[in-house]
Amino acid sequence: MSLLDRHVGFVHALRQAGLPVSPAEGLDAARALGMIDLTEREWLRAAYASTLVKRPSHRPGFDILFDLWFPTSTTGLYGRRDEDHPAPGEGTTPEKEGVPGFTPETAGIPELRDRLAGLLLGTEATTRTDEFARAMVERFGRQSAGPGRQSWFSYPVLRALSPETLMARLLAEVLEGRERGGLAEKVARQRISANTRRFEEAVATDVRRRIAEESGIERIARSAVRPPLERVDFLGATRDDLARLRREVYPLARRLATRLTVKHRLGHRGRLDFRRTVRASLSSGGVPLSTFNRPRRPHRPELVVLCDASDSVASFAHFTLLLTYALREQFARVRAFGFVDTVDEITRFFAPGADVAESITRLAKEADMVRFGRTNYGYALERFAERHGDAVGPKTSLLILGDARSNYQPPALETLRQLSLRARHSHWLNPEPRKQWDTGDSLATAYGGIVPMYECRNVAQLAAFVERLA
Repeated sequence: MSLLDRHVGFVHALRQAGLPVSPAEGLDAARALGMIDLTEREWLRAAYASTLVKRPSHRPGFDILFDLWFPTSTTGLYGRRDEDHPAPGEGTTPEKEGVPGFTPETAGIPELRDRLAGLLLGTEATTRTDEFARAMVERFGRQSAGPGRQSWFSYPVLRALSPETLMARLLAEVLEGRERGGLAEKVARQRISANTRRFEEAVATDVRRRIAEESGIERIARSAVRPPLERVDFLGATRDDLARLRREVYPLARRLATRLTVKHRLGHRGRLDFRRTVRASLSSGGVPLSTFNRPRRPHRPELVVLCDASDSVASFAHFTLLLTYALREQFARVRAFGFVDTVDEITRFFAPGADVAESITRLAKEADMVRFGRTNYGYALERFAERHGDAVGPKTSLLILGDARSNYQPPALETLRQLSLRARHSHWLNPEPRKQWDTGDSLATAYGGIVPMYECRNVAQLAAFVERLA
């Protein structure tokens, strides 16, 4: 594969992984390659990173894809057993490894753990760690993946060497009888932990590279790289993803608020003040050299949020509510109502300064949103109109959050129509992919015919919608 092919494939893989890379940025990266020594791999990585990576959160995915498209070596360098291309450890002299009589391919587990312990102490170069990781993957990483099939795995390597169990031994060597619990131990523990992670990452990188060479880079790239946080689907987010999303609420709200403020300041200048313009034109012979506008009266909408709080979409509803309340200054007033099969106002749980985790915990425990535990949009809409219908008026934007799945219960379409007619604007955000709408018990088209429904699967789509709404 030529360098040009690798460049084109790498840029395409970044886009497939959700990293925003424009054609112009791809050309900038290609120009940068002409300014560096291409034999220096880390220079190549730095050139691509400086031209293609925009946010720190994008860097881990970038590094994984870079290691796949520009590996440190290929299987041919140590996959073939010949004289020209020996495997790591084959033909390795003891002087090269720095340990008398040490060969990774034949050494026993205790000797390998001793070698790994030396690497974890941070006394040797990073390249030695990478070389040792490749040799260990070669020796332990090949495992059965089903009848007649084999593949590469990280787990057998880490299980055989158990790097995490070396901590106590290494600390004893570093401290050499000094008092435990002090600064020296803390520094040593941090260094050993960082080197352990470095070794585990090197093993994972080599496993991915080997699978890519056997199955194709494109195939492994799709599964190896998680999308950036702003493109993680709410419904498929892990617990760690949700924790990171909650931490991102207020930084995202600040960015959105700044953009909205700029848009309001640079937006429509107001209607033409005809009287002032004509009066001023008298001094120039009736020619309106200068025009005057009436002062702008920006409209800040009142917002009413009606959200499905059932388990299937709870993560989406919680994050949207947190973001909405973080942006409360962009609205004249914000009220929130949650439902499963009945409705309760939940505005009180999102007071200014409230802790994110505490708000969500209180919401789950104290809000009266459940009768029988099965989502019922029709009943919830009717109860909302009956108890809280006065919350929706001519200055109100009505925002409904949910997947429109009502367990085959009556949909109460007329009630929703009356609420929509009473509001200034109405919108429905659905966290499901559009291709899943109207499958099973979904009433997406029926509800979407009354209230405009938008696919909102991730933070990027939600942020774009909030900008339009405010």
